[in-house]
Amino acid sequence: MDLVEVLPRLHMFRFAVGQAYLWRDGSDLTLIDAGDTGAAPAIENAIRALGLDPDRVSRIVLTHGHEDHYGAAQELADRHGAEILAHSGDAAVIRGEEAMAAPVFLDWELPLWEQTRTVPGAPPTRVDRELADGDVLGFGGGARVVHAPGHTPGSIGIHLPRHGVLFTGDSVAGVGEVILGVFNIDPDLAMASFRRLAALEPDIACFGHGDPLAGGAAAVLRASADRYPGFQVEHG
Repeated sequence: MDLVEVLPRLHMFRFAVGQAYLWRDGSDLTLIDAGDTGAAPAIENAIRALGLDPDRVSRIVLTHGHEDHYGAAQELADRHGAEILAHSGDAAVIRGEEAMAAPVFLDWELPLWEQTRTVPGAPPTRVDRELADGDVLGFGGGARVVHAPGHTPGSIGIHLPRHGVLFTGDSVAGVGEVILGVFNIDPDLAMASFRRLAALEPDIACFGHGDPLAGGAAAVLRASADRYPGFQVEHG
């Protein structure tokens, strides 16, 4: 796992597949996503390498219900007393009560899907608090939940207006260039969510996959969204 500084108070944990983020308010810590099953020791070691205490992780905010984002959440929460938060649209999947709907694949996504199917399954994971659009969370000067369905029903972005930071989850990807995230359950709805996130005009954008944009993110997100005029996928 790689540890990458985005800002002095914001670090990215890059795994073989996907990534998570650590936000710091003084000694209070928040994880945005938690990597896949087995990632807990690496996350704990990275937090300690920053001179911080994993027991100060107060909350783990999950951007959506895919295993590479919530796999280690319960292990970390059980060890350190953190609260797990996720949108109500994905909470049942994360708890293991329902299966996630299958993506609608674009042709070019199929080879990529085969390459990423090595991510281990995740155990049922508790959700202590179900989130809704517009909720304000107690970190980052008031972190706002932005419902961004399409990738999954309960996908969310987390916007820190006071700091100009946006966590997009998998609704947007930064792999080589900034694009609509892949493997979407509803690609048209995902594109509408992409545009909604871009309209927030963050200065810094942190993606579920790919390098963050640590400055000037608003223009890049707008330009990327504009490349998809009249985006529509034939379903079925």
